[in-house]
Amino acid sequence: MFGPMRTLGDINALVGDFAKAASLAGISLSSDALSYETLPAPHKPPSGLPEGMMAAYVFVWNGVCLKVGKVGPKSHARFTSQHYSPGSSNSNLAKSLVAAGGKNGIPVLSEAAVGEWIRTNVSRVNFLLSTKCGVPVLTLLESFLQCRLKPMFEGFESQR
Repeated sequence: MFGPMRTLGDINALVGDFAKAASLAGISLSSDALSYETLPAPHKPPSGLPEGMMAAYVFVWNGVCLKVGKVGPKSHARFTSQHYSPGSSNSNLAKSLVAAGGKNGIPVLSEAAVGEWIRTNVSRVNFLLSTKCGVPVLTLLESFLQCRLKPMFEGFESQR
């Protein structure tokens, strides 16, 4: 199964806590290195990753974190569209939702309907990180968010 789920709560506090964790790892984040954007439900997926940025992203439904992921500066499809279409990649939110339909309060969703359901019912927060920080800092951000938010769908089911 999965551990206790947590909501995003105060996003500014979450960003501040990540900065503390990064500091403990010897990383000093400049004030403009990390920002966030909220896309409340219903939302339109982002059209692209801003130039010079990487991202960690969080999908939340009814206060429950469903998925945390990350993308490097060249992963535009992963950032903009793959999580809305179950056949677009090996692992994505849409595929997980279709498989989990009827469990843990997730409605039964068809492959054809799941993308629209995500856009209509799920909120998204994108944490934008400067590429100057490097991939290890992005990986730390993703891991921090996974530990803090306990997403329902993370990794392969056999690993949960």
